[in-house]
Amino acid sequence: MGHTPFIYTNDKCVGCNRCVRVCSAMGACVSVEEDGRTHIVVDGDRCVLCGACIDACPHGAREFIDDTESFFQDLQDLNADKKEGEGISLLVAPSFRANYPEEYETVLGGLKRLGVNRIINVSFGADIATWAYLQYIRTRGLVGGISQPCPAVVSYIEHYLPELLPKLFPVQSPMMCAAIYARTQLGIADRFAFIGPCIAKKLEVDDPALRAKGNVHYNLAFKHLMGYVREHGVYGPPANDEIEYGISSFYPAPGGLSRALRWFLGEEVFIREVCGEKRMYEWLRQNAPRILGGDTPYLLIDALNCQDGCLCGTGAEKGGKDRTDDAMFELLHIFEGTKRAKPGGPFSKHDSPQERLENYDRQFAHLRLEDYLRAYTDRSAQCACGRPEGEDLERIFRDMNKDTELSRRIDCACCGYDSCLEMATAIYNGFSNKHTCIYYEKEVISALREKSSTDLLTGLLNKISFEETSKACLRQRGPKGVCTLCIIDFDNFKRVNDKSGHLVGDGALEGFANILRNGLREGDLIGRVGGDEFMALLRGPMTEESFERIFERVAGKLRALEVEQVGGFTCSVGAVTDDAG
Repeated sequence: MGHTPFIYTNDKCVGCNRCVRVCSAMGACVSVEEDGRTHIVVDGDRCVLCGACIDACPHGAREFIDDTESFFQDLQDLNADKKEGEGISLLVAPSFRANYPEEYETVLGGLKRLGVNRIINVSFGADIATWAYLQYIRTRGLVGGISQPCPAVVSYIEHYLPELLPKLFPVQSPMMCAAIYARTQLGIADRFAFIGPCIAKKLEVDDPALRAKGNVHYNLAFKHLMGYVREHGVYGPPANDEIEYGISSFYPAPGGLSRALRWFLGEEVFIREVCGEKRMYEWLRQNAPRILGGDTPYLLIDALNCQDGCLCGTGAEKGGKDRTDDAMFELLHIFEGTKRAKPGGPFSKHDSPQERLENYDRQFAHLRLEDYLRAYTDRSAQCACGRPEGEDLERIFRDMNKDTELSRRIDCACCGYDSCLEMATAIYNGFSNKHTCIYYEKEVISALREKSSTDLLTGLLNKISFEETSKACLRQRGPKGVCTLCIIDFDNFKRVNDKSGHLVGDGALEGFANILRNGLREGDLIGRVGGDEFMALLRGPMTEESFERIFERVAGKLRALEVEQVGGFTCSVGAVTDDAG
């Protein structure tokens, strides 16, 4: 297993495989058995922090790690020490106001009261990111590339589609753009804490290469931050963010980056928008050859992990605004408020896209594009996954009791994988085990049920099963249904055992059971109800002549049976016919 994951499993896991089903990263969710109990753990080396498992789990068995506790502890320690030149400032995602319009300013006020210095809205960083995309497209000629704002998308490509890394725009995220600007242009030396709805931002916060550029120390997800705020009453006099921002405040919405680019390039620009956890990653896999070959008509692919974009992301509180469009309405209000009626600026409603772009270039003319670019890391080596073939695949399927081609193509997905072949691949790599296969479990239960109802020596029904099955047949027959019950004794069985030994006796009973099985009609019930006693329920009409013919044939074969050169066995049969219903 890899490093300690930022998403982990708690004690509520019941091993239902729903997390496996929604996970796009093969091997990130691993089925393990401990003390006879199956549960699903997370491999930190393979997990891309998409958060789909948290949304999918109905048991509350998945949790995530952020920096909320350490942020408040460090804030308390800094205030206690009063060290000169040290402090903490905030980078606030635009979706924070959209999700908490009534609490936004008082929560910021409470954080200021606890010692936070500066508050910068990441919408301004999104404005810089939009400018950087426009610059990169025009000066570097990257067309048809994949957008960067979503850290889960970046992580997935680094881990599972590294061939697409050259097509991933090397522009920093809005959070990092805001941090870099605050460092280089505003001279803020504080530690930065990012308030946002995203679990995966922890990847950016902990990336050494990115820390060297923007130095963001804390990722505060909405769920954990607001839980702490309410528990400890972190409210204060209203405070607000301090830098004016523009139309890139719409970034959190699905297609938010596309909307910003069209503002400056015109509505005719063709941008592909794709989002939604597993669906989006499947789309990337299927379209990777076209994207890599430049065979798409898109200026850019605006890819986001979450179906609702970064508005109510994986680290947001559940059961509230994520179920309505309230946050979207608020974001639209913020977005419309950034547009200007006065001409001559980058956000003027009445200027043409070309005029806005010229004004945008002038606004950020003092910035260097290189300061807002980043590199990526190929992490695919830690996600290597073997594919079973030949004898290996055959061995796995046979161990799962899948001996037929049909059984190997059931593809019910109850195990969490799309196909039986994918399940076999997971077993081959140690990500799962045969007990998560419902087909295997059914086969095991069926075998146990058969064993519990069967006489172990002869393979016939045992006494209890014969009685229960016979009663059921009698109940289910029609008003004129005829049944004949036979009691069959193996003659002188004790003498056979005493004279020739138990091995011969057992062999004689097995042989007699086979003679009965082959001699009676299909549909008749046969059971061994004692040591040398058998019973049969003959279902349906039968004449006395037919009865005698059947058992004369049975008796003849029994006389001809030889076990260890011992033969001449006989049996006695008594019968009663019931046609009264």
